Amino acid sequence: MGERKGQNHYYPPDYDPKVGSLNKWHGTHALRERARKIHLGIIIIRFEMPYNIWCDGCKNHIGMGVRYNAEKTKIGMYYSTPVYQFRMKCHLCDNHFEIKTDPANLDYVIVSGARRQENRWDPTQNEQIVPETKEVQKKLFDDPMYKLEHGAKDIKTAEDAKPVLGKLYERNSSVWRDDFEANSRLRAEFRSAKKQIKQQDDKDKVLLAKSSLDIALLPESDNDRRMAALMRLHSAKSIAEKDQDRRFAIINRPALPSTSTGDKSKVKVVNAKLDAKNLGIVKRAATPTAAALTLTGAEGKTDLSGVSDAMVKKPKLLLCDYSSGSSDSD
Repeated sequence: MGERKGQNHYYPPDYDPKVGSLNKWHGTHALRERARKIHLGIIIIRFEMPYNIWCDGCKNHIGMGVRYNAEKTKIGMYYSTPVYQFRMKCHLCDNHFEIKTDPANLDYVIVSGARRQENRWDPTQNEQIVPETKEVQKKLFDDPMYKLEHGAKDIKTAEDAKPVLGKLYERNSSVWRDDFEANSRLRAEFRSAKKQIKQQDDKDKVLLAKSSLDIALLPESDNDRRMAALMRLHSAKSIAEKDQDRRFAIINRPALPSTSTGDKSKVKVVNAKLDAKNLGIVKRAATPTAAALTLTGAEGKTDLSGVSDAMVKKPKLLLCDYSSGSSDSD
């Protein structure tokens, strides 16, 4: 097949083989438009994003594996390995970001225009296989005892991992034993979810058309429904909640009147008025001199006319001897 490659091109009648290839004859580069900046040391390549990033221009997320037409430039050397830098334009905005290779750490470094989404972790934490470093490889080559210990650790790690691997293998075989059944189950779940999403989209379109809005609606939640109900005229509580609140108020209601200071004064005033209304006129005639002290009417007015200071005496303290059985008192 290799001998046919030269026969698949059109050679014009005035072609001179002494000039060289057809590209030299036409004065073009073999890469065509990809080499339009080759005089500046720049070549256009198809670059694939090595990890997830955030664009600094539009603040959007760009996932790993997204491909761009990037300008590839050689900017230096790491020992005998060249260091390349790639410049590309975001497909969502006019921002440009630059990424360069890092041969020392076997990674890519963002130079400008974006920031990396940190998803890095220690491989030893999730039991991944970590390649040996150069120091460990040198020890394995030079130190037989270290090599023996290292091999024993590897054997022990493999023995510990066998039960877990066996369970994973059994689960995988049970789930994917019948490819058609597993595929049918996944497709049924997908169709059900797709149907629900379509129904929700139809409801959102009707609501947006009714409200004359052009915005993206988020999924509803219980808090959203409650807040929307509070904006209406009626209460947002259901009948069961109202019954529960009424039952709670009845249970916590005190059986006796309140004993606060303000309530005491009100109760005394009410009782005094009721007593005055029921009795009409209250007389206290314990002594002849106190007969002039009268409480008349429902308003409780006191008449002290004709009473001197000598008539009003302090009450005496009466002492009785109940042990002797005598009724005499001193």
